[in-house]
Amino acid sequence: MHTFTGESGKRLDHFLLLQKELSEYSRSRIQSWIKEGRVQVNGSAAKASLLLRGGERIEVSPAGLPPLKATPENLPVEVLYEDAALIAVNKPPGLTVHAGAGAHAGTLVNRLVHRFGALSQLGGEMRPGIVHRLDKDTSGVLLVARTDAAHRALAAQFAGRTVEKVYLALVHGKVRADSGRITKPIARDPVRRTRMTARLESGREALTEYRVRKRFDKFTYLEVRIGTGRTHQIRVHLASIGHPVAGDKLYGAPATGLDRYFLHAQRITFTSPSSGDRITVEAPRPPELQQYLDNL
Repeated sequence: MHTFTGESGKRLDHFLLLQKELSEYSRSRIQSWIKEGRVQVNGSAAKASLLLRGGERIEVSPAGLPPLKATPENLPVEVLYEDAALIAVNKPPGLTVHAGAGAHAGTLVNRLVHRFGALSQLGGEMRPGIVHRLDKDTSGVLLVARTDAAHRALAAQFAGRTVEKVYLALVHGKVRADSGRITKPIARDPVRRTRMTARLESGREALTEYRVRKRFDKFTYLEVRIGTGRTHQIRVHLASIGHPVAGDKLYGAPATGLDRYFLHAQRITFTSPSSGDRITVEAPRPPELQQYLDNL
């Protein structure tokens, strides 16, 4: 249970969204708790729209969602590399990695479970084998662990920053420097919960490096490397310096004609837990992104 003291002039639901202790929860989750009576104001249930006067004792009893499970589905999956420890796949844009809010069927995990059967269980029943993720509309190479031992080994490589991840991004505007580093911490946006932000002093450490590959009249084509793997990291960091990823409306990009944003996980280099070899896997650039570049 979490206990807070109300602030004058704030709606109850808006007040709760601003609390650091509840930052991992979505607006809809908090509103569902209010409807279920899990939020008590001075000992009584209240409506989300309640206008606080200040000084109220607000008690929140969080509740988890029912667990989701990966369900095998016979749908296409493009394998770029595999060995006894892991699988590297080419994730297309628009495909959700694993089940979650609003996404249950057709996920990448469901396809992998059907094709390969047993995968690492360290991620739980909802995301077997998943060591890292790509946003729904980000395409490119993704690693999946086949065993728990491989999962631990890969997770240690990610934590130790020995996995090299290279992305291709087209951003709006003319990036002045030929290369640069962005180190702003990343946190959940306290107002728009579907977004992350690099505008707060608090947040998780994040490192993004970029290099200009080509310049266009209104765009800059970048090669991006990340030392950390925060949610929406590349999109947030590039938007924070005034250069949102082309097509990324969530972070302020104007319309481009793309029905996705221009971000592609091109290459990943890691040490195979089964062989000990240093492996590099590349994902070809999707045709719609290549076509967009050609048109520029």
